[in-house]
Amino acid sequence: MPRPPLPAADLDHILSQTRTLWEEMRDKRIFITGGTGFFGCWLLESFSHINRQLGLNARATILTRNRADFARKCPHLADDPAISFHTGDVRSFLLPDDDFDYVIHAATETTGKQAVERPLDMLTTIIDGTERVLDLARTRGVRKVLLTSSGAVYGKQPTGITHVGEDYLGGPDPLDPASVYAEGKRVSEQMCALQATQSSIEIKIARCFAFVGPHLPLDAHFAIGNFIGDVLAGRPITINGDGTPRRSYLYASDLAIWLWTMLFRAPSLMAINVGSSDDLSILELAQAVVQSLGAPTEIQVAKRPTPGAASARYVPSVDRANTALGLHQTVSLQEAIRRTAEWHLQR
Repeated sequence: MPRPPLPAADLDHILSQTRTLWEEMRDKRIFITGGTGFFGCWLLESFSHINRQLGLNARATILTRNRADFARKCPHLADDPAISFHTGDVRSFLLPDDDFDYVIHAATETTGKQAVERPLDMLTTIIDGTERVLDLARTRGVRKVLLTSSGAVYGKQPTGITHVGEDYLGGPDPLDPASVYAEGKRVSEQMCALQATQSSIEIKIARCFAFVGPHLPLDAHFAIGNFIGDVLAGRPITINGDGTPRRSYLYASDLAIWLWTMLFRAPSLMAINVGSSDDLSILELAQAVVQSLGAPTEIQVAKRPTPGAASARYVPSVDRANTALGLHQTVSLQEAIRRTAEWHLQR
């Protein structure tokens, strides 16, 4: 079924927070991978809105494996004359003939199922896809590249660190098959660093954590999406663990603001965490969803916490984003949950 457009208030907010950045995009071209995913839909729709509002005469080309599927999913974007599509797999797509000024490489596969069943596919998709995007950047006149990396590159967050910063030099276990996604992102960052030393291309690295908003699936491996889906369906919320791991969630309009700001203004090869520093436990998250949506939903926790055990954490420090780029969270978690649910109710 077609998905509804993003809320106009969110698109106007993204414009208001980034208005001064866009003049350099006037009459320019941008190539986006992953344009049909969660990140991509927000980037593409905000681009479309801002391009119209400011009369930028900019154009976006989106890499997709199936243009028809995307047209069915987001017809309001597929019909935008400023948006064109380039068909292909991120690992092997034919380079377009056009030159581009910017690239956002947001294509990645994050499903836990693929990591377990086809881990080598996941690894090659990440690495080969990054190589192909850098080939495009190097040969098509690109000035700035934004790589959406991941907070997974830090590996397991030490118990003594409440908010992991970009200067933390730990990493995932390279011999653990479960590290395949994180290792792929680490290699992608290294590939970008090598490319930047051999060219004048500015490469921006966004280490992304956890998010919520329209287009987030309610039936995948995202706890907050599953909890919202449970409430909307009238089901109990089931937490399979003990509810103690701590996470934080940034609303997708803030995500778009941060990513656009990074593309235009972040220093080259300065990794910057993208996320919220306001953490809460998984049980507290379930309670926040129930409270925000005003539903009498039962919360079931499968396991009891182990007395004295430290909680696992996946929470960024965003001090660098604050100080280097003036970026801050502007939408509360409670409001983010409500907006996400309201959008899904339109479907």
